[in-house]
Amino acid sequence: MATEEDLEKKQNDDEAAEEEAEESPTAEVREKTESSPEGEEKKDEASEAEADDASSTPVQLGYQRYVYAAYMAGAMIVAFLAAKIGHVAWYRLGQWKPEFGEPKDELLFPAAAVVGIVVALYYWRKQEARQYANEVAEELSKVTWPSRKEVTNSTTVVVITTVFATVFFALMDRFWSYITDKIYSF
Repeated sequence: MATEEDLEKKQNDDEAAEEEAEESPTAEVREKTESSPEGEEKKDEASEAEADDASSTPVQLGYQRYVYAAYMAGAMIVAFLAAKIGHVAWYRLGQWKPEFGEPKDELLFPAAAVVGIVVALYYWRKQEARQYANEVAEELSKVTWPSRKEVTNSTTVVVITTVFATVFFALMDRFWSYITDKIYSF
């Protein structure tokens, strides 16, 4: 849900980008190429300058970074659970066969990390799972998230309403408790 502030911000960003493009050296080269008789040679220079600008900008991953983060988080969760399950299993085994002793974290943690990595790689190699993760991340990147001001306002309304409802129902409870005590005391 786009607000007027978001639309104004986008318009200001677009205007700033246009001004920046007009001031960039590639725009100057384009203007010179269009007005000079040696257009062919300068067009080549302009395309080289644009290629240099494009190669110097960092590559952005877009929504794909969320997919990578999700696989990494999944691997960490699986590793954590594997470590906990391994710890409990070793402890129970140590109670049943005392020669195993206490669980050794220096063995459990690397094994759990390997399990987490193997599970993440398994699902990464599955085309259906990776395609699903990409589609979810792509759809989430299209969502228009609320601004900080909208979230603050909504949270304030919820907190005030909750406090008001709590006080109201507490007073009603006291009132009806008083009324029922008077009725039962006859």
